[in-house]
Amino acid sequence: MPPTQSHRIIDIHTHPAFFQEEVDHADVRRLIRYGRKFGIERMVILGDVLRYGRLPSASQIRSINDQTAALVEAYPDYFLGFCYVNPKLGDRLVRKEIARCVRLGFCGIKLEISCNAADRAMAPVMEEAARYGLPVLQHTADQTNIRERAFHSDPADTATLGGRYPEVQIIMAHLTSVGLRGVREIEEYRNVVVDTSAFQPVAGLVAYAVARLGAERVVYGSDLVIRDLGSSVGRVLAADISRSERRAVLFDNARRILRNGGADV
Repeated sequence: MPPTQSHRIIDIHTHPAFFQEEVDHADVRRLIRYGRKFGIERMVILGDVLRYGRLPSASQIRSINDQTAALVEAYPDYFLGFCYVNPKLGDRLVRKEIARCVRLGFCGIKLEISCNAADRAMAPVMEEAARYGLPVLQHTADQTNIRERAFHSDPADTATLGGRYPEVQIIMAHLTSVGLRGVREIEEYRNVVVDTSAFQPVAGLVAYAVARLGAERVVYGSDLVIRDLGSSVGRVLAADISRSERRAVLFDNARRILRNGGADV
């Protein structure tokens, strides 16, 4: 059983529905109770982003976002929604879906492995993010040994995106997937932060990110339900950082980012 924490936490990276056509609300309620035991006050839903593969169609994208919207509507005091888009669908469809998500009350944009972050197809996504003031959470992992860079984004690609769109708040996902190099790649781009999600904890990595980037540029995320909450929270609680830095990582930074995207948190 996890201990009840005195820490306030916002989880900026979750997938409560994962490869699910229909949501089991009993499971969702158990998930919320479990999160609250760790002090997690709000969770950002990024969507069931891999359900239809890496190149979902417009109707499939809409279905994923509708599922997110339904969860937010059912549990409005706990969940917040990010709009999942496939940049390869083209300018008109991307802009149309982001506008629809804004009307649904979503407060950010989620990008997975449909295209590389440095691809010029990203332009309408980033222009709409700037227009609405939405943060963009970009799936990122060290791709040195992976030959699918047309789809997967390396830290250098996400850094390139940050340099092209300094007016957009970008969240580079997966600290333990991008590692030390990922932190260094984004260091000069003040509009890019990193979330703490992904694999099992790496000793000293959260403290390294805070030291290199500043506590205001590291934000807590779990990648739930893919990852475990205990190890996700524990890597921040056990990091060699100050109390104020820990509060910034666990709560303050996410609240600032989400409020800038229009969320009431």
